Formats: sequence, structure tokens, C-alpha cells
Amino acid sequence: MNDDVTMLNHIYQNSQMGVGTIEKLMDISKDTHFKSFLKGQYNGYKEIHEKAKDLLNKNGYDEKSLNAFEKIRTSLMINMQTLTDKSSSHIAEMLIIGSNMGVTDAIKNIKKYKKNTNPDIINLMEKLKTFEEENIASLKEFL
Repeated sequence: MNDDVTMLNHIYQNSQMGVGTIEKLMDISKDTHFKSFLKGQYNGYKEIHEKAKDLLNKNGYDEKSLNAFEKIRTSLMINMQTLTDKSSSHIAEMLIIGSNMGVTDAIKNIKKYKKNTNPDIINLMEKLKTFEEENIASLKEFL
């Protein structure tokens, strides 16, 4: 597998995690202002997710989704962490932690694959990283 495909799959999986997590948290949150914010985040992740999928398919590759274990683990963690505290502050803190992991992953992958990866794909990963960083800054309002 070449670096373009590897990088696109990293983008695809990172944004898939964002889409799935936000979708679940929108159902849990009761705060309408916070839900509106989450909807914007969801749309941002979805846009990047679809772009990565389109680029993979356009180049003749199938996207690699998160495995079933990863999806179940994430869902269970969300359920456990919101069992006793469904506040916007707590959910924002969870999302900040997740977005920090996304930023770290993006930086590592950019450094690892930049040399042999199409600049458009690097730009998409940079877009995802910037989106995650902006989410972190915006989520601080809800802490």
C-alpha cells in the first residue's frame, strides 16, 4: 500500500471516529446550545470523512473503516463516561481529550508520510488537524 492510501485511511478513520462520537453525544446532551455546537462539529468531520472516502475510491481503493472492536470500545467508553455526568462541561472535556489525540495523530502521520504523499492529501490531513485544534479552542467555552 502506498503512502497516499495509508494517509487517506488515517484521515478516514480519524474523521469516522469524530462522526460516530459526535452523533452519539448529540443524543446524550440535553443542552440545546451545546447540541447546536456539536452539529457544527459533526458536519465538519462528515465533510472531511466524505472527502477522504472520495479520494480513496477515485484512486481505486476501498476505505478501511475502524474495526468493530474499536467502534464497540468507543461506544462503551462514551456510555460509561456519561453515565453519571451528562453535563456539557463533562462532554466538552471528553471531546477535548479526543481532539488532542486526533491532533497528535495528524502531526505524527504528516511527519511520517509527507515526503511521499500527494500534497492534496497532506493538505486534507492539515485541514483535519486545524479543524481539531479549532474544536479544542471552541470547546473551552463549555468547560
